[in-house]
Amino acid sequence: MNKLIKVLLILFGILLTIILGFFIFLHIAFDGIFTGPSYDKQDLIKNFEKKKNEIIEVKKFIDFKTPRDTYISIEFENGELGIFHVKKNENFESNWNLEIDSKKTDSLLTVINWTKNDLKNLKEKLDKANCISVSSGNPTTIGWQRSGMGKFSYSIFNQKPTDSIISQYNDGCLYIYYKDNIFLNYSGGAIGLQCFPGYERKNE
Repeated sequence: MNKLIKVLLILFGILLTIILGFFIFLHIAFDGIFTGPSYDKQDLIKNFEKKKNEIIEVKKFIDFKTPRDTYISIEFENGELGIFHVKKNENFESNWNLEIDSKKTDSLLTVINWTKNDLKNLKEKLDKANCISVSSGNPTTIGWQRSGMGKFSYSIFNQKPTDSIISQYNDGCLYIYYKDNIFLNYSGGAIGLQCFPGYERKNE
């Protein structure tokens, strides 16, 4: 019996070590994910109501500066470009953690016909909106803050969507219809699909 207990304790210790190691890995790999600030839907709404005009200015800027055949997704992080994804003429390129003053960034700016000054203007507009990222398109997605394994964002259509589009997007997991042409968005993907905190999946 003592041997069985010892074996069980050893197995439990190994399992606990593996679990703790996994969480430490996630914490390091995702920049302090378990100690960073945590937000919810109400925080996302409060920022929109406070910074509505500035958020709309980000959308106007990205709409104006993005060529018709191009998709751009940019996120600023710690003085770098945490994300700089570009799709042009069906060619998609993912780029992570780029220095702003680098040859790679310069080449991407050339592809989308931007200058460093355009990048600077975008950063200033995002800062004024208290946001961190933007992805072009209809809807335009403007990232507010990262929280947990996901990111809170605003998905803004060019005009108020039809009832069918609202029904299609408004799933309560990734999107929540807010008002007018605005959807609230929470998404991740690092370890699978992420939903708004508090969302309960329904058995299908």
